[in-house]
Amino acid sequence: MDWDNNLLNGKKVLHFIGCGGSGMYPIIQILHAAGYTITGSDVNEGDIINYERKMGVRVGMPHSAPQVHGADLVVYSAAIHPDNPERREAERLGIPCIERSVMLGYVTAMYAAPICVAGTNGKTSTSSMLTQTLMMAGKDPAAVIGGKLPYINGYGRSGEGNNIVVESCEYHNTFLQLIPHTAVLLNVDADHLEFFGNMENLKAAFAKFCAAATDTVIYNADDTNTVETVALAKTAAPGLHYISFGTGEESCYRAMNITEHRPGFYAYTVVYEGKPLTQVKLGVPGRHHVDNSLAAFAAAHRAGCTSDQAADGIAAFHGAGRRFEIVGEKNGVTVADDYAHNPTEIGVTLRAAKKLGYRKVWAVHQPFTYSRTKMFLQEFSEVLQEADHVVLTEIMGGRESNEGYHIYAADLAVKIPGCVWFATQQEAADYTMQHAQPGDLVMTLGCGDIYKAARMMAKSDREE
Repeated sequence: MDWDNNLLNGKKVLHFIGCGGSGMYPIIQILHAAGYTITGSDVNEGDIINYERKMGVRVGMPHSAPQVHGADLVVYSAAIHPDNPERREAERLGIPCIERSVMLGYVTAMYAAPICVAGTNGKTSTSSMLTQTLMMAGKDPAAVIGGKLPYINGYGRSGEGNNIVVESCEYHNTFLQLIPHTAVLLNVDADHLEFFGNMENLKAAFAKFCAAATDTVIYNADDTNTVETVALAKTAAPGLHYISFGTGEESCYRAMNITEHRPGFYAYTVVYEGKPLTQVKLGVPGRHHVDNSLAAFAAAHRAGCTSDQAADGIAAFHGAGRRFEIVGEKNGVTVADDYAHNPTEIGVTLRAAKKLGYRKVWAVHQPFTYSRTKMFLQEFSEVLQEADHVVLTEIMGGRESNEGYHIYAADLAVKIPGCVWFATQQEAADYTMQHAQPGDLVMTLGCGDIYKAARMMAKSDREE
């Protein structure tokens, strides 16, 4: 990032455009605790706005030019366009404006030992697990997380300890705004290739993120792409501490004797440099959480937690919002929601669900972006077949239009035996609850707004 040591000098009033977003809220919490006067604006009321107002933040609705008056610095979310009236007014008045990810870099630098968690899959779960572990150990970390952590009933927190835990997103290279003390790399998988273009560019970006660390890189030795990425980082930054985790003999932190302590929930022994440290029992289902928890263990251990403190924190973690989140039960059907949106994430989530003893598992999936759906059409069709029944909604384009892609949910549905698709979430929810039976698990899957269908189903009255 292009660092400006004077950016916050003399600044007292910070205005946030789009302050109701989950990514903005923890930044506002931290800066408010640091003594800045915060104002904000948004277009919709909500829980986050209510929390901010209780903190003393003045929030205006909707966006309007006068709301930036008196601000020393304006921060805007990525969804705010240049023609937004507040951005235009700030520029007219000469008030500096920066995007949220840039401010996150400066907020991260306020702490002595930032721990930045990156990877294609598992960032939210690992960041949440690590935050809870550090808190339970009395480390009082700050945190900026991409999902809601029930332990703090929020997406982040201010803290007075040395650490801030930051979920670090690779999309549009936003994680390159960060300077980690400890960089954690969980995995490198083919995703966001509409931005990166190819795997080589993706690996190069992750390598640059790792090389930006000032002390330590913790990485997954079981993942070939990650090992190759870290090799690039070692060339650029050979003086860092490179600490591996995994199941192989070469891993510094190694998971051994992996078993299920109950169906779908794993336990293992942590071995550090050949010496057994402690036993870890996971409170979240899925084999993939062995990797996530081992990364969290290594980061917590390096941050000064004892082995038992790290194990206790991990065991007490029972999930983050939209990560295998049980939404409710209706007519004997359990409804859960998960953010999984690429083939790898969907596959591990459904395999975890299948081990939990439900009669049948339903996948209700909303594909997200036309480019990803078209690029990985075959892979999506294969992993969705891990479920017993598959229901699709139409693709959510997000930042894209379908022009040039010409891809539809029907193109995916036809490749999955027995799959049905619907134009709307309400139709998908109605169909699913009319056909699901007592003892079934219905999983909504996707990073768009498919969680709304989960809530519809948890509240619906199934037609008999």
